[in-house]
Amino acid sequence: MKIKSIAMLTVLSSFASYASDVSFTDPVDQRFDLGEYMAEKAVGFLPVPVIITEPAVGYGGGIVGLFLHETEEEKQQRKQAALSAIDGGAQLVPAAMSLVGAIGTENGTWFAFGGHRRSWNGDSIRYTGGGGLGVANIDIYKNLSFDGLPPFLPSFDTTLSFGTKTKVAALMQQVQFRVANTPLMLGVKQVAAVSSVESDNEIVSKIMQYALGDEAVSSGLGLLVDYDTRDNMFYPTKGFQLSADYMIYDEALGSDYNYDHFNFDGQGFVPLAPKWTLGLAGNYQYFKEKDTQVTPTSKPYVKLRGVSSFRYQGDEISTVQSQITYSIDHRWKVSAFYGIGEAINDHDDATSDSVQAGGVGFRYQIARRYGLHIGMDYARSSDEDAIYFNVGSGF
Repeated sequence: MKIKSIAMLTVLSSFASYASDVSFTDPVDQRFDLGEYMAEKAVGFLPVPVIITEPAVGYGGGIVGLFLHETEEEKQQRKQAALSAIDGGAQLVPAAMSLVGAIGTENGTWFAFGGHRRSWNGDSIRYTGGGGLGVANIDIYKNLSFDGLPPFLPSFDTTLSFGTKTKVAALMQQVQFRVANTPLMLGVKQVAAVSSVESDNEIVSKIMQYALGDEAVSSGLGLLVDYDTRDNMFYPTKGFQLSADYMIYDEALGSDYNYDHFNFDGQGFVPLAPKWTLGLAGNYQYFKEKDTQVTPTSKPYVKLRGVSSFRYQGDEISTVQSQITYSIDHRWKVSAFYGIGEAINDHDDATSDSVQAGGVGFRYQIARRYGLHIGMDYARSSDEDAIYFNVGSGF
């Protein structure tokens, strides 16, 4: 989902009326900060009010809460590090954190979700799990190409779009193990979902019901690898992360669909000067369909700020992004970004679609002792433009 916030800092500052015994002013720089509230209150969390502007689902809003669970010893260690240096505490990874939220839009799309991440033995073992349920009303686009027609008829390409309504309940969990004392982690991942799909096009709806049935189960199991040297998981300024997973969805695992999905993500952050940071990101996905039909939302799509979700789907997806960030000070940062994405469909004659998008944005460090940044981006592509709210770098 792509989301934006209106008067974000004003909304967040309203939390200052609650828990008067906790300061919302950072003791080092005297700026507005939620770090002490998150650390000292039993129900302390980062509230993220959101307004959705995703063109695929219309306008809407919701609320997301990030809870960081720390022991008293961990809290004191982070507090001392934050008092001794401006960036102190940001490199300390919380052993446990939770995320809960709910969102809804004007076209009837809604989703409620929750997740938890926990690590043990100095992050040598890590578990991540989450789930949710909701309804997604999304337009799906299919490219139709007509070649090899009689000479008196011209060849042409056209794009067919139709609305879909997907009801889904999903669960994901994974466990990872660190290799010795290296940044490399290996693990296994499980995904399960129960869904039903219908279309606003009567013909398409009947075809999907015939091919997919009234309700279907997707169940997958796979391997994942992660190599992470970033200096902060919430808003890195140096280091890189490479992660990949290969998922198999098969009847032997209880799935009604049979397909494989490979996903690779890479991010890198390079300090160019004391106030300048270059960010690079890439994604490659390969979808191998073993059945003649899968749900319309199963195939991967190009994910770029400025590009509607599911607008460019394919059997192969590749994106490349760059972002340059300037730090006005340790609180405020501004950035400019640009990305290219391509979707390839493997048929008898492979077809592809490509899109470019770029924009500008800003971030404010809302919790200095955790290195948490929130902000807004404006992005534009040839199809649309939108304003997004992001926690972190935006990649």
